[in-house]
Order: sequence, then C-alpha cells, then structure tokens
Amino acid sequence: MRSRNPVFSRRGFSRDNGYAGFNAAPQAGGQAVGTQGNPYAQPAGNPYAQNPYAQNPYAQQGLQGAPPQAPVTTAGRMTMDDVVLRTASTLGTLIVTAALAWALLPVDDAHISRSYGIGIGAALIGMVLAFVQSFKRKATPALILSYAAFEGVFLGVVSSIVDNRIASGAAMQAVIGTMAVFAGVLIAYKAGWIRVNRRFYGFVMAAALGFVLLMAVNLLFAVFGGGDGLGFRSGPLGVFFGVVGILLGACFLALDFKQVEDGIAYGAPKDEAWLAAFGLTLTLVWIYMEFLRIIAILNSND
Repeated sequence: MRSRNPVFSRRGFSRDNGYAGFNAAPQAGGQAVGTQGNPYAQPAGNPYAQNPYAQNPYAQQGLQGAPPQAPVTTAGRMTMDDVVLRTASTLGTLIVTAALAWALLPVDDAHISRSYGIGIGAALIGMVLAFVQSFKRKATPALILSYAAFEGVFLGVVSSIVDNRIASGAAMQAVIGTMAVFAGVLIAYKAGWIRVNRRFYGFVMAAALGFVLLMAVNLLFAVFGGGDGLGFRSGPLGVFFGVVGILLGACFLALDFKQVEDGIAYGAPKDEAWLAAFGLTLTLVWIYMEFLRIIAILNSND
C-alpha cells in the first residue's frame, strides 16, 4: 500500500508570496502577525485587488492589527458554504467510486491480482491528475472530481483487501480514526491551540519532505532488494512511521484550515473553494491510508 503524499500538491491563495499569507491573517482567537509580505495587503501583489470589498467600509483608525473582516457582500467571493459544498462533492465522488470498487472488484484468490492491478492503475491516474491540478493556476473542477473518482477506486480496492484478507472491520476503523483526527484538529484550530504561522509551515514542510524521502529510500530497497526494504513499513517501525504520518496529516489539516480562513477573509474568488476542497481531500486520503496501514500491520500474521 503506497502512501499518497499531499505535500507536493499543497498550494495557498498566495501563489507568489508564500503560503496563504501567513504574515497577515490571524487564525481564530489569534492576533495579526503583520502585513509585510502579504499579497492581499499590498494592491500591487494582490490578485484580488479589484475586489470592491477590499477596502473595508467598517474599518476604524487604530485597527490595523485586527483580524481582516470578510467582504460585506459575498457575490462572486468564496464563502464557507462554498468550501463545504465543494468538499462534500469531492469526498462524495470518492466515496461512491470506492464503494463501487469494493462491490465490483472481488479480492478472492481468483481475482485479487486483476483487482489490485486495476486499483494501482487508478492510483497512478489519480496521481497524474493531482499533479496536473497542482501546477495549474486556477482550479479545474473536472480535474479535481476525476482525481477523486480514480482515487476512490484505489481506496476501495485496497480497503477491501485489508478488510477481507487481513483485518475484518479495518476500513471502518480507519474511517473513524480519520474523522476523529479531522474533528480534533478543527477544534484545536478554532480554539487557538494550534498557531499556524511561517515557522509552523516551515517545520511541517521540512518534516514532510524528510518523511517522503525516507519512504522513497525504503521503497527503492524494497524494489531492488526484495521484502519490505529497510523495514520502515512493517513491524514496530511500520507502526511508528504510520503514527508519524498521521501526525503530519493532522498538521496539513491545520494548514488547510488556514488556507480556507485566509481565502474567505481576503475575498478570494468563488472558484478557489475547489482548491480548498482538493487540499482537504488529499489530506484526508493521506490520513486514512496511514490508519489503514497501521491496522494492517497490527493484524498481520507475518
């Protein structure tokens, strides 16, 4: 089972000036960090500078450090409802195709090779679509939904294999674990217990890059040396790195929430909600796969 890393597919609303304007928008309960370097605070670098609501009519002198207020009118601008709707559409597509793959691609001894091959093929197509969307300047709903559909096929096949051949109930346990992480990070973020700033972003990206490189080395050893490579994905080490993967996924959820908060606060175009849905879906898939891997390792007879 190969992890699908969201690191290289993450993008904020500040494409040319850092991730999601860390120097400007405070998160829930926090104070503003400042406006220097914020592409939305400087008209010359703000892609939404023509937004008629960019100048807050309710701003008062002396409130420069206060949290940015949402546009007075949200016509054509991203709202929380837009993010929720797009995320529901993306995850709904993924869930439907996963359920179809589970039902239509049997994993018994006679069919497991064919089903697993289809799942891996779907994963590769989904990866290509994800990379294409990541390098596009604007969100393409068709690409995002297609990614979700192919990723769903992969998850359906892998989940069925683990659930039917290794650990009964593993898929539901992984879903519950993913939902618990999502809820926990959301509560912590809204309560201000998680402070998303440039330092946090740099730490998460460095840790994620190291994690991915380590897993890549393990994969190379597995391909050329056989077995599980260096053993980073099996046994006690596999469980440890699975937990690390879940923690990294939780950190990416915090970055996703920051992205959504900044986009709404600075009046991002409505289509940017698709990017938020894309990022959240990538992260949730990452967390789910790490939970499924841990459950498989703990129930393995090897």
